Amino acid sequence: MSRIMLRLKGLLRDETGDVPGWVLITLMTAGLVLIIWGLAGPALSGVFQQAMDRVSSF
Repeated sequence: MSRIMLRLKGLLRDETGDVPGWVLITLMTAGLVLIIWGLAGPALSGVFQQAMDRVSSF
């Protein structure tokens, strides 16, 4: 094999080990969304209901 092919093969091999990191980032992001949604959900629902009531009163 040529030196370029060996180098390319080495670079491609280095990228395969990062999948668990992306899975962890995805799970952590989903967890943060659920926590924030759980805390802010009732307040946002109240704000939305107030806005709808004001629009409906016109």
